[in-house]
Amino acid sequence: MSHRSPLLRSLTAVAAALPLVLGAFSAQAQEVTIKFSHFLPPNSNFHKNVAEPWCAAIAKDSGGKLKCQMYPALQLGGTPPQLVDQVKNGVADVVWTSPSYSTGRFPRTEALELPFSLPPGGLDGSRAMWDYYQKNGVEDFKDFKVLAIFSASNVVMSTASKPILTVDGFKGVKLRSPSRFAALFLTALGGTPVNMPVAQVTESISKGVIDGAMAPWEVLPATKIDEVTKYHMEGQANQPGFTQTPMAILMNKAKYDSLAPELKAAIDKNSGQKLVDLTGKVWDDGNNDARKKMTAQGNKVLVIKPEDYAAMKKAAASVEADWIKQATAKGLDGAKLAADVRAIGAKYMPK
Repeated sequence: MSHRSPLLRSLTAVAAALPLVLGAFSAQAQEVTIKFSHFLPPNSNFHKNVAEPWCAAIAKDSGGKLKCQMYPALQLGGTPPQLVDQVKNGVADVVWTSPSYSTGRFPRTEALELPFSLPPGGLDGSRAMWDYYQKNGVEDFKDFKVLAIFSASNVVMSTASKPILTVDGFKGVKLRSPSRFAALFLTALGGTPVNMPVAQVTESISKGVIDGAMAPWEVLPATKIDEVTKYHMEGQANQPGFTQTPMAILMNKAKYDSLAPELKAAIDKNSGQKLVDLTGKVWDDGNNDARKKMTAQGNKVLVIKPEDYAAMKKAAASVEADWIKQATAKGLDGAKLAADVRAIGAKYMPK
């Protein structure tokens, strides 16, 4: 028979129940919403085939504790170059953007844009970029949790009235260029790069303001550039592409660090190489579908002859030489970084 007072028995019962109450509270507290922001609409290839499947995967692997709130088309405000600071400052928890939008901010990663250095495919190019990032680019992204570095795949030249099949063919041609390195490449070959938002490209081509655009295959039907251009020029499938743009899926470091171990594990399981491979395949699928669509509608897909492609590579060599000087002036080993990109790119080049 217990001699404890009713009060003592009550306190003992409360103490016994407390871990269960706190355990339930803790489980509830672990439910986390990830704010995921990017710059394309919700019907885009990235949103439908990368962002949504990734969010579904982390929800499943966390037992429903991790959920995404999606903000496509810059619904949190700002511009594509500002996404880097949005995720760094916690306005968003995860963003998709490109390091090339922030000139000088990711100096080692710039080497990934050097002309004729990476394989043309999305998956091959993405795997090469991820290898390079792990070897040389980690310091560039020390303020972030990097979920993936991948390739937007090789650009093709699309023109309205005449094909560009030789170095001389670039003379006086005005093309929309998607990045600083694409512009430098075009200038080295005698063309005129024009920087403008993707949304303005189709109208500018139709009005003759520019002659065409440099863009990956999958961008062309999405922006209707395929409706105002007739010729699409690419290199050999087993040769490095003209130039590629690195893309990054980045997470706020503090947000990641604040997660319970099992939630970090769900993020890690679906990031890194797995996410790199997913994005690369999605881009390849989009490129292949776009290429087939344009061929079917009568657009001319032209492969540049090997000797003319070699001449283009030679003419664009000054871009790499100038970048090496600039990188070296910043205290980096520019020559080694450029050599690493080439060596890693060769490893993934289709045979």
